[in-house]
Amino acid sequence: MAGRLVVLGGGAAGMSAASAARRVDPTLDVVVLESTGFAAAGLCGLPYHLAGLVPEAEDLVAYPPSYFRERRGIDLRLGTEVHGVDPARRLVHHDGGRPLEYSALVVATGGRPSTIPLPRPDRPGFVVRTVEDTVALRALVDGGTVRRALVIGAGYIGLETAEALVARGVSVTVAERIDRVLPTTVDAEVAAVVEEHVRGHVDLRLGTDAIPLAADRSFDVVVTCTGVRPAADLLADAGADTGPGGAVLVDDRMRTSLPGVWAAGDCIAPYHRVLGAPAFVPLGPTANKTGRVAGTVAAGGDARFAGIVGTAVVKVFDLEVARTGLTLAEARTAGLDAVAADVVSRSRAKYYPGVRPLHVRVVHEPGGRLLGAQFVGVEGAAKRVDVVATALHAGLSVDDLADLDLSYAPPYAPVYDPVLAVAQAAQRETAAAR
Repeated sequence: MAGRLVVLGGGAAGMSAASAARRVDPTLDVVVLESTGFAAAGLCGLPYHLAGLVPEAEDLVAYPPSYFRERRGIDLRLGTEVHGVDPARRLVHHDGGRPLEYSALVVATGGRPSTIPLPRPDRPGFVVRTVEDTVALRALVDGGTVRRALVIGAGYIGLETAEALVARGVSVTVAERIDRVLPTTVDAEVAAVVEEHVRGHVDLRLGTDAIPLAADRSFDVVVTCTGVRPAADLLADAGADTGPGGAVLVDDRMRTSLPGVWAAGDCIAPYHRVLGAPAFVPLGPTANKTGRVAGTVAAGGDARFAGIVGTAVVKVFDLEVARTGLTLAEARTAGLDAVAADVVSRSRAKYYPGVRPLHVRVVHEPGGRLLGAQFVGVEGAAKRVDVVATALHAGLSVDDLADLDLSYAPPYAPVYDPVLAVAQAAQRETAAAR
């Protein structure tokens, strides 16, 4: 057999891997097996398609399947389920015919939504994870039969879905079993700011068992948004080493513990630069980057992934909510001696029209090591989280953060940018502890 790279999964990581491999070796036979009917789709845009901001599902696709097949020479096979991997014989078992031989394999099977048993199977129930899921839910909303909806889960996807349904005129109840919103994203003190805002738009029920609530006949549809776990069963069953949450362990070149097998995207636990250990943090930019590295190396090139610091931002109605690094809870769970400094700063100079409060928390060690930050506000959070993400990537301390030469103009920031203000607060706490 001539050299053949088989990629399992046609999402961001899988298509990045296939495209990178094609650039490295134009003669390589590249085959992508994708279980759904879409490839290279921007899944982070699904709530915006539901809201009607993205008119067509096809608008979420980076390139049509014909582009990959005709322009890049990639054998893209949609609607193909994979049932098993045999690394000893280098075979992939799938429902499209005979087992497929490979010389190199990249597994980019993504994440699988967590689900809960719903008490009324006769009523429409959805998850927002694939394009097909969202198209079906939007069609129901478009039909005008959805007046009330129950969204289970108040994490990223749950709140984005709730916002999308509210934008379509649907009355929404959000139920979360934990006693705060965004429970795995921000600390409780920051979540309280988001909670107050969310309650102005939906019926929010925290610390609530959603199962009895889902039996309420007044809801026309139930959408489950209870998190994602790595879809790593294929490699785990084949003997690959796994780590946090059951995600596949990889090195900085995306090599798994199995010979000739690489992995990328939401099914892996990449190196976390703040923790100094693997972590399961399924986010789009990581999927694209790790896919590129996996495809490059699998095709004979050389590339490395430098790791993550867990940077994310989410729009929650009128708020920007951003985080990077570790929350205080995450840091203490990891055994770090962590403290937090909080300030309420301003998005612009106080006299400039449109100025809004910006809530900022920085997490650090008493000795000054920077561990993370969180931002919540109507504007300015998304801009500033990247400053701290850069600082974390570079290993800067709280003192270094306070010394940064950040931009200033009244329409965009106060003289002491919120990043500088919170760094100074952390410095004062550090000095007091000495």
